Amino acid sequence: MLLDRLFRPRAAQAAGRALYARAVEQSRAPGLYADLGAPDTAEGRFEIYSLHVVLLLDRLRSPDGQALGAAATDVSQALFDAYVKDLDHALRELGVGDLSVGRKMRKLGEAFYGRGKSYEAAFAALPDEAPLQALIARTVYAETDPAPAPRLTAYVLAQRAGLAAQPVESLTAGDAAWKPL
Repeated sequence: MLLDRLFRPRAAQAAGRALYARAVEQSRAPGLYADLGAPDTAEGRFEIYSLHVVLLLDRLRSPDGQALGAAATDVSQALFDAYVKDLDHALRELGVGDLSVGRKMRKLGEAFYGRGKSYEAAFAALPDEAPLQALIARTVYAETDPAPAPRLTAYVLAQRAGLAAQPVESLTAGDAAWKPL
C-alpha cells in the first residue's frame, strides 16, 4: 500500500500523459494525411504530432504568454515530458543505437523548441493568417507540395479556437476534445 502511493503518478503527470495520448490520437486521424495532404512520412508525422502538442501547450498559457496557474504549468511540463519520452522510444524502435539517441534527441528537441517559438510568433500575429500559413508550408509541407497549407491552417485555427473554448480545468485534468476534421 505504501509502495503503491509512492509510485503512483502525480495528477499532473497523469494529465500530461492523457493529453499527449489525445494529441497522438488526433495526429493519427487519416483525414490529416488524406484530406489535408500532410505527408505520411516520419518527418511529416513529427510535424503533425509536434503541432498538436504545441496547440495544447499554447492553450495551457494565458493570452499574455503566462501560465494559467501552477496546475497548468505542471501539466504543460508533464505533456512535454511525455512527448520527449515518446520520441526517445520511437527512435529506439526505429533501431537508432544507444550512442546516437542522445544526438538525435537533441536535434529533435531543438526542432521542437524552434517550432514552438515560431508557432507562438505566428499565433501572436493573428488575425493575420499569413505567418501561420507560411510556417505550415515550410515545416509540414517542407518536402512536398505546399498547396494544402491553407486548409491545414484553417484546421489549426479551428482546433486552437476549440481548445480555447474548453475550460482550463478540463485540460489540467487530462481531457482535451479535438474538433472533428
